[in-house]
Parts: sequence; structure tokens; C-alpha cells
Amino acid sequence: MELVEPRPPDPTWPRYSTAAFPAYRFVAGLNPHPRRHPKGHAYGTPELPPPRVPPERWRENAVYLQGIDLYNFAYWWECHEALEGLWHLTGHRGTQAQFLQGIIQVAAANLKRHMGSLTGARRLGAEAVERLVSVGAGSYMGLGLEPFIRGVRDYHVDESTRAIPLIRLD
Repeated sequence: MELVEPRPPDPTWPRYSTAAFPAYRFVAGLNPHPRRHPKGHAYGTPELPPPRVPPERWRENAVYLQGIDLYNFAYWWECHEALEGLWHLTGHRGTQAQFLQGIIQVAAANLKRHMGSLTGARRLGAEAVERLVSVGAGSYMGLGLEPFIRGVRDYHVDESTRAIPLIRLD
């Protein structure tokens, strides 16, 4: 299988941040590692911890909003990196930790599936569904959970659709 950069599922999807997108979407084996390679799009940039923003003030969380944009526009490795900093702030415990880890796992599953690793994508997708279901019903940090969970399950677990689940915030 030839490696190519993923394409955004819907280039007209709404953006939630004004941050510029990276120069390329990282795919291992295709382009330089963003942080470790001198030609990487984030090489030499310091990894600063993001500011703490309570989940109910998600609209003010620039890192979260940028992470969602990265996810929706198929910058899945970059989304994982952005949201991981927020996940670390949670101490890896609690509702917000489960939510962020769930989205991180969906982004990783999307990248695995794009690269042809269906078993890895299925496993990550199933773990993501479990985490997101544990968050509860309704909306969390602007995301309507039920439709997104259904989309993740359909795409990664049941493989009953080819539609990559996108994140629409309230």
C-alpha cells in the first residue's frame, strides 16, 4: 500500500480556532517526524504545557479548539499531540480525562485505518467508544456524545460505513 497524506473528510467543515494548520499531516514513513527531524513542521518548537481551563469553559480553551480542528481536517497525529497536553493536565483521571483520551484514541484509530492497520484501528476505536460512553449522555465540552460515539462505532468497530466521524461543537 502506497503511503499518502490523509485528506480532510469535509474541507468545508466549520473551524473552531484561528490557528494555522501545520505544513503537512504527519504519516510515519511518508514525511519527517514533526518534532524529531530537523525538517519536521514542529522541530525546535518548545512543548509548553497548555493552560488549565475548566471543561465547562471549553469555548475559551484555544488548545482544545485547535485540537478539534486538527482532528476534523485529518491532522490526526497533530490532534493527538495537542490534546495529549490537556489530558496530562487531568492527571489521567476523571470525566475530562476519559473524554480527551477517547478523542485521542479516535484520532489514532483514524490514522491507523488510513495506513491500512485495520486491527489496530478496530482496537483503538473500541477503546475510544468505551471511554466516551463512560463520560455519559448529552454533550460534553461542546460535543454531542451519542452521535459521535455512534459514528466511531460504525466506522471503526462495526465497519458499517466509510464516513469518518467528524466533531461538531455546540
